[in-house]
Amino acid sequence: MPPRPGGKRAPRHGPEEMQECHPMAATLLESSTTDKVLAGERITPVEARELYQLPLQELGELANIRRRQIKREAYDGRGAQIVTYIVDRNVNYTNVCNVYCKFCAFYRTEKDEDHYVLTLDQIDRKLQELSDNGGVQVLLQGGHHPKLGIDHYLDMLDHIRGKFPHINVHGFSPPEFNHFAEVFGMPLREVIGKFMEAGLGSIPGGGGEILVDRVRDRISPLKCKTDQWLEVMRIAHELGLKSSCTMMFGHVETVEDRIEHLERLRQQQDETGGFTAFICWTFQPENTVLKAEPVGSAEYLRMQALSRIYLDNIPNVQSSWVTQGPKIGQVALQYGANDFGSVMMEENVVSAAGTTFRLNKEEIEGLIAEAGYEAHRRDNWYRLLN
Repeated sequence: MPPRPGGKRAPRHGPEEMQECHPMAATLLESSTTDKVLAGERITPVEARELYQLPLQELGELANIRRRQIKREAYDGRGAQIVTYIVDRNVNYTNVCNVYCKFCAFYRTEKDEDHYVLTLDQIDRKLQELSDNGGVQVLLQGGHHPKLGIDHYLDMLDHIRGKFPHINVHGFSPPEFNHFAEVFGMPLREVIGKFMEAGLGSIPGGGGEILVDRVRDRISPLKCKTDQWLEVMRIAHELGLKSSCTMMFGHVETVEDRIEHLERLRQQQDETGGFTAFICWTFQPENTVLKAEPVGSAEYLRMQALSRIYLDNIPNVQSSWVTQGPKIGQVALQYGANDFGSVMMEENVVSAAGTTFRLNKEEIEGLIAEAGYEAHRRDNWYRLLN
């Protein structure tokens, strides 16, 4: 198991030093809150709300400074110049789900003609194609199928580990694990432990949406609550699994709800240090029950920048080009992101809601280089592969 990163806050650097290393810093010293960011200090929820009001470019500059503070010692001191990405594939083992989230266009019931559960042969074909393209990870997620027992999942994990030992299984989000515990009649810790023994390597941060129960009750009332989502991550981190964390915004939540979400993640990271990366994206409304006026790319960049500043103990922020498009994904590298996410050979959930952006390895590396950074492939633990 790879070593656990310490979950440390950004190192402190004085305003004078930051002025020397960033040309915009001198224009950002009028506020005590921006002073704190420039000095590498932690901001409060009230200060986050203040930063949210800044002109977008200024907030982006602060996020870029925070990114440099956090990454400057990574990769033998080259972290500020490096942008990483991973070659993986999303495999949704079933689209059957009984929580009927209003923002989801992917789920089906067993009565729908197009419902499915993938066979091991179907999974093998997908993973062989991934392997042939240099892939190192599968994002394995599905709906909350009410009838699949624990042996189905353990056999699937054991099969993948035996046939594709070089591919990390980044699988089963916290809502899925809460569903498993209920269906299997087992404690969460036992379920996660058995999945680890069968070959689970890490856990994605899906199902986070907004970690405020008032919001969750409106958009996904049958899905796990905030404390349940965090409890899965706490147990996983204690058992040695790493995970990512996410936020899906731009629907019924307020800015204060978004900041509360970030606060809960930061508190969790202080306790366990197990989050490797944060990813945020905007709600995609097409083909969904939940209707909301879509927020634009500027709001996405604003929230990513604010998140990078606030989450001072999470080492990586991924650009969400899958929902925002390649060019905004590239711009996001100037708003705090240090990772370009995944080649993502297959994606079914977001695309079901009308978003269908695709990039290959060469295109991702070209976008990173065009933005002035070194492009490097990585694994799930952010170790460089080239």
